[in-house]
Amino acid sequence: MNTKKRWYDYLWIFSLIYLTLGFFNILFAWIGLLCFFIPLIIAAFGGSKIYCGRYCGRGQLFQLIGGRFGLSRKKDVPRWMKSRVFRYAFLIFFFAMFFMMLWATYLVFDGAGSLSHTVRLLWTFDVPWHWAYHGTFFHPWVAQFAFGFYGVMLTSTILGIVTMVVFKPRSWCVYCPMGTMTQLICKARNHGSVPHGFSGNR
Repeated sequence: MNTKKRWYDYLWIFSLIYLTLGFFNILFAWIGLLCFFIPLIIAAFGGSKIYCGRYCGRGQLFQLIGGRFGLSRKKDVPRWMKSRVFRYAFLIFFFAMFFMMLWATYLVFDGAGSLSHTVRLLWTFDVPWHWAYHGTFFHPWVAQFAFGFYGVMLTSTILGIVTMVVFKPRSWCVYCPMGTMTQLICKARNHGSVPHGFSGNR
């Protein structure tokens, strides 16, 4: 059995560094857009979900914490969580919250709103995050987007950790909005055939 590590086996470090940088300087949150666009590009042009199984640093981080460090109960994900209804509903909800974040950014851009030095966790709680903003020569909307986007990334990380502890390490991958979206893209590209993907239920 070949256990040789490849460069992409260490992408969990990227996820860890990203969360750390965003804690000290919120503008680093923009880097997280790579985690949005790269899976979509791979799915659109490659027709596969290889990003989920190979390049997702967050999934690797959950596997490391829950698997190697034994912080997961390693229970199977319930059937309802794997169902299309739940996954598609969560995807719709996720993007509704995402567009609300974009709207708040637009209001700051338009001058109709002021910059909020908070990070919204679980789409409900506004947590003060003022220490991570040190001013910038960019327009305030740039920072507003960063605060909002970091909140999205931190929220999804928290949900992933919770499901990692309760179920299997990469249970987040089962209902991850990006995973669901890339699967839809792959199905459309491959004319309805089910692409080889990564369920995360391991």
